[in-house]
Amino acid sequence: MTRATPSTATPLPILTYHNIATAPREIRRWRSLYVSPRAFARQMWLLRRFGYTGLSMSAAMPYLQGERSGRIAIITLDDGYADNLESALPVLQRHGFSATCYVVSGSIGQYNQWDDERLGVRKPLMSVEQLREWQRGGMEIGAHTRSHPRLTQCSDAQLHDEIHGSKATLEDHLGTPVTQFCYPYGDADDRVAGVVREAGFAAATTTARGRASAGMDLWLLPRVQIARHHLLPQFAMRVMSGYEDRRG
Repeated sequence: MTRATPSTATPLPILTYHNIATAPREIRRWRSLYVSPRAFARQMWLLRRFGYTGLSMSAAMPYLQGERSGRIAIITLDDGYADNLESALPVLQRHGFSATCYVVSGSIGQYNQWDDERLGVRKPLMSVEQLREWQRGGMEIGAHTRSHPRLTQCSDAQLHDEIHGSKATLEDHLGTPVTQFCYPYGDADDRVAGVVREAGFAAATTTARGRASAGMDLWLLPRVQIARHHLLPQFAMRVMSGYEDRRG
């Protein structure tokens, strides 16, 4: 797997969220995947207060490519949960921010089939109309494969179907180009990243820890995970300091 090349440019935190909702009581494992609407609102307020602009992946591409500089935070949400539309969209719009939601194309309008048994809860995913509403609200849809597999374990044919197929399905539903990709579980290597590039995606994100910067491999970008237990000072430390970079 190719490692990203460090740069002296301004660090660009790519924030990772999943559910913007209160964690159900029945969930005993992976409660960290939830960030409450109140906490999310406070985090977005803090970004704005410190002069950051929240951007989607596509809006941030000039910064990632070294063509522009500035104080930005890139906001991404994985899987396409309905609570993103209900709870995150109004907050993002209030601050004039944009964000990218990575969608599992084979589960649109259904639930988290890839981990519902492990988590013990079925979490509703956005329907096609809700994805369009997300877009109309100024946000972006990215691809997160067809079925959320571990891509390094897929055959070449499966890889093509999961990556190319998810792009085609989403573009057919939405009528707009889908140019951003996210690896399920952050599972990627050179073979997988090559198929993502070949499919025409402009960039792809992993779960590797750290902030991005101009000059890094655009198809193996690190991110900053934001979890349920992170208090506002911890959020600020992860986004605005080298804390995550040292742990990458």
